[in-house]
Amino acid sequence: MTATVARYSAVAIALHWLVAAALFATFPLGLYMADLPLSPRKLALVSYHKWIGVTVFALMSLRLAWRLTHRPPPLPLAMPAWQRRAATLAHWVLYALLLTIPLSGWLYSSAVGVPTVYLGLWQLPDLVGKDAALADILKLAHTTLNFALLALVVVHVAAAIKHHFVDRDGLLARMRPWPARRNYFGSSGSGGIERK
Repeated sequence: MTATVARYSAVAIALHWLVAAALFATFPLGLYMADLPLSPRKLALVSYHKWIGVTVFALMSLRLAWRLTHRPPPLPLAMPAWQRRAATLAHWVLYALLLTIPLSGWLYSSAVGVPTVYLGLWQLPDLVGKDAALADILKLAHTTLNFALLALVVVHVAAAIKHHFVDRDGLLARMRPWPARRNYFGSSGSGGIERK
């Protein structure tokens, strides 16, 4: 018999990597543009940042709907119970942050009085009225949530690397955009596999 690692669906994998690519683009963009003086270039970068944020919000809404209607593959049976609980909690916190952060940016933009025009074509409705005091609070919330997301993503990536190179349990292969090239056997990889 051969064993193949149980994988996420193609839709879940595609949404995962699309969101990841968007994050790798928009986080450094946000850091870079934050301290730029007001100029046409900064306004253009802010627009790109907003467009990516709206896209992330839409993709994560789809991802959440898909997750709630499609059971993910099981975690490896050899994974300690506390790691299973931590992995589940981390995933739900990631979902919450990836929905809340774009929303906080949209709210901040509304409070500043600068509309969000997606792709320069569709103006989104303001969620709150112009309010300088509220804008300061929302800016701080947006920044804080982004750095919380950064910390969690670092832990998420480190855990994936650890499972791949140390535990060798096939966990990373569940979300790789290409099929695994090797089989995982033994006690460390006996969970979360399908046998044919």
